[in-house]
Amino acid sequence: QVQLVESGGGLVQAGGSLRPSCAASGGTFNWYLMGWFRQVPGKEREFVAAINWSSGSTYYADSVKGRFTISRDNAKNTLFLQMNSLKAQDTAVYYCVVRPTPVLTAHPSDYHYWGQGTQVTVSS
Repeated sequence: QVQLVESGGGLVQAGGSLRPSCAASGGTFNWYLMGWFRQVPGKEREFVAAINWSSGSTYYADSVKGRFTISRDNAKNTLFLQMNSLKAQDTAVYYCVVRPTPVLTAHPSDYHYWGQGTQVTVSS
């Protein structure tokens, strides 16, 4: 059973940076797609970024392209999201997700495993 544990959220001023991480266990991730979604109250979950665990290919939502960078540490089975130039509209709960195939999709229902989420709050 795959387990995902996020950490590294917090409160930051607009223009600042945060680097949430996600420790993954219970699976063989070589053929998986891993990524991040975010959600604000009253809205649907939104795709942020994903990475092919084997090849390292990355994908981003237009809203974060150029500001966020997704990366992984294969040896530690840990996923990162470097968030720079943060804006108030980036405020959300950020979820680490796993899809057990390498095919990219931005639909939350296509991701089988979810972490508990970490709150990111950007003050303007």
